[in-house]
Amino acid sequence: MSTRTFRITVRGAFDALTDAQRAALLADAAEHDVLRAAFTPEGTLTYDIAARPAFVFRFSATGEKEEDILEATERAEGAAKAWLTERGYSFKHLRTTAEDLSQAPLGKRQRRAARGAGA
Repeated sequence: MSTRTFRITVRGAFDALTDAQRAALLADAAEHDVLRAAFTPEGTLTYDIAARPAFVFRFSATGEKEEDILEATERAEGAAKAWLTERGYSFKHLRTTAEDLSQAPLGKRQRRAARGAGA
């Protein structure tokens, strides 16, 4: 059985931030810039609190079966909620999406490489 790779995205918005919380997020903004975005097992948080109160967590996970994506999605959402709650951040409009990369369509370069390998 082959290992499947999942990409999980948890999106939401900070809610009712205090001035101290907003200042803390602004102080750490460079660490959470979208240019540092990556799908990692522990999750990567990005936001631009100066522009809007939205945030995105990006997680990667693996599994053996197609159904493993459901458990991985629950774990990722739980980890995002835990991170926010541990720091005292209220949030709203949380939504989670997941993608099984083994089911993703091939990109142009991948299709070209596949044709070249078969020739």
